[in-house]
Amino acid sequence: MVHNGLTVTLRSHPAGPRLLVVTGDLDHHTSPGLRDTVEELPMEAGSGVVVDLSALTFCDSTGIAVLIAAHQRAQAAGASLALAGIDPDIARVFRIMGLDRLLSFYDTAEDAVRALSA
Repeated sequence: MVHNGLTVTLRSHPAGPRLLVVTGDLDHHTSPGLRDTVEELPMEAGSGVVVDLSALTFCDSTGIAVLIAAHQRAQAAGASLALAGIDPDIARVFRIMGLDRLLSFYDTAEDAVRALSA
């Protein structure tokens, strides 16, 4: 799915978790695309979703709100959600906001898949 310069690709991973690859800027104009994809994603107890943000170039407060909503949706379903590959500058903003205490961060998508599959 491409939405105003943001690309969101859903993939299945052989280890089990679904993998959402997010590419581009996640902001007020593009966040509805990710929000819609997350809302349509089936989540059930015991399942996992990895959001690969290694190609994310920008994230504003609207994008952060979508990621928090995705986390809350996963929790409500009994599923796990992990973020992977966050740019150090974006990760710094997440830490300042205290999101590192709410969300699970991993260096790579493979690290996140391993953690959710364990």
